[in-house]
Amino acid sequence: MAFWLSLIFCFFTFVFSTPPHDPVNCESGNTICTVTNSYGAFPDRSTCEAAKVEYPRTEAELVSVVAAATRGGQKMRVVTRYSHSIPKLVCTDGKDGILISTKFLNNVVRTNPDAKTLTVESGVTLRQLIKEAAKLELALPYAPYWWGLTVGGMMGTGAHGSSLWGKGSAVHDYVTEIRMVSPGSVSEGYAKVWVLSEAMNPEEFNAAKVSLGVLGVISQVTFKLQPMFKRSLTYVMINDTDFGEQAVTFGEKHEFADFIWLPSQGKVLYRIDDRIPANVCVSGNGLFKFFPFRSELSLILAFTRILEERDESSGEAHNKCARAKTLTSFLFKIAYGLTNNGYLFTGYPVIGRQDRMMSSGACLDSYHNGLITACPWDSRIKGDFFYQTALSVSLTHVKDFINDIKALVKIEPKSLCGLELNNGVLVRYVTSSTAYLGKEEKALDFDLTYYRSKDDPLTPRLYEDYMEEIEQIAILKYNALPHWGKNRNVAFDGAIRKYKNANAFLKIKERLDPSGLFSTEWTDQIFGLKGNVTIVKPGCALEGLCICSEDSHCAPNKNYLCRPGKVYREARVCTLVSA
Repeated sequence: MAFWLSLIFCFFTFVFSTPPHDPVNCESGNTICTVTNSYGAFPDRSTCEAAKVEYPRTEAELVSVVAAATRGGQKMRVVTRYSHSIPKLVCTDGKDGILISTKFLNNVVRTNPDAKTLTVESGVTLRQLIKEAAKLELALPYAPYWWGLTVGGMMGTGAHGSSLWGKGSAVHDYVTEIRMVSPGSVSEGYAKVWVLSEAMNPEEFNAAKVSLGVLGVISQVTFKLQPMFKRSLTYVMINDTDFGEQAVTFGEKHEFADFIWLPSQGKVLYRIDDRIPANVCVSGNGLFKFFPFRSELSLILAFTRILEERDESSGEAHNKCARAKTLTSFLFKIAYGLTNNGYLFTGYPVIGRQDRMMSSGACLDSYHNGLITACPWDSRIKGDFFYQTALSVSLTHVKDFINDIKALVKIEPKSLCGLELNNGVLVRYVTSSTAYLGKEEKALDFDLTYYRSKDDPLTPRLYEDYMEEIEQIAILKYNALPHWGKNRNVAFDGAIRKYKNANAFLKIKERLDPSGLFSTEWTDQIFGLKGNVTIVKPGCALEGLCICSEDSHCAPNKNYLCRPGKVYREARVCTLVSA
């Protein structure tokens, strides 16, 4: 297996993939449209429709689009170039709404090297932002690891990297000004351009920094950057014996620290990653080209998915665990895609400039090749299809949360091998933000990716109950905050009550969009304004649409019944019960 993986790696290095498709598909020109995300499915598997999509290329065109929709009382939602959010952030209500794509709002507006600021349109991708900053010998200090996100998308969902240093790892906390187009009055021409900053209008500014798209359309964003710097990165794999204790303090020792936890193997990959001081001269042209973000052969992806489906249907995780060990060993040997010179990994530490070390996404560098190769999660092929649960647990509770997961693994060591097939549990540091819907305190964000049935939402997963219990331990026992751009419905149930500035945010929402034209039934549910985000029906717990309260919410015909948790007894999970 290792040989074949190495051979495949060599092939991937030189192939190009088919670029991701546009998330909006229309029947006639730009009308009668459907919209999805890059994974091809929302948590409830619903189809989202709209009357039309608009592709403004300037702020003036954007104002015209918003004004026309406001005049007609039409609902509006913003969709980004690649639409990577898992929840239904891009969906309008019904079929009569309008989608506003920022695909062509992708230009640099102005630069100010002396002030170290860069202003870009909201459709600029993270990759573009990093590249444009580097031209000025400037750098964004922290960012997500996937560079296919757009500036507006990152602002909408509170996207972040990993750090407790400075203002923390959230992109929005390095923004100094936001221009936003919202519905206006008749006298304002039905659209209003807001220019928001901490100094001029702090309430609106702090609401707009993480907005879920309910305040209007962000047109431009100004970033406060830092002088370009180099980083020194070393990966170390050790046993997770004292992971709970280390997780609390490791982020204070290393600026860009994070972890990849392999709980079934009892191992943790520590990222020892620090900024090299400006007065220290050190050579290095390292590049982080994260292997799982590279293009892959569609045939290999299909074969891998078939193996996973076979293991799920067999009810035995032995093969999953064996493949997970092979995969993680391979990734560690190739340093997860790190190279010392852009081509080869020759040893640690890997030293490189910030613009080459912070983010990657090689599968977006692509020509059309008929889907011979693709991003692993491309919905047009038989590839990865998964759930993501991403929850921020306060540092004061992290040790206990980790120990609870360890207790579950002790009951059944094979229970979390599926996580390790999806690169393990990514654990990143976040800290408190002035954004009203940003993080409330220093925390660790646990990002779990795991198997989802593509064909049948009523098919239970292998060790279904273990993942559900971890989800509920974080949400209910430790009051964890959800990542707004990920998660299943249950993570958002009552989440708004965990934010001390939620009411302040809702007041700004009422001020900027009094008719709720940028709001939907789904966002109203998220904000606790109307109804509930959970969907109670037969089988709902299998997809994270509800927490089970009766057997019918699981799969009783397949002997999956609603039972208490194994470690957290207050949890209610779908457990396989022997007949």
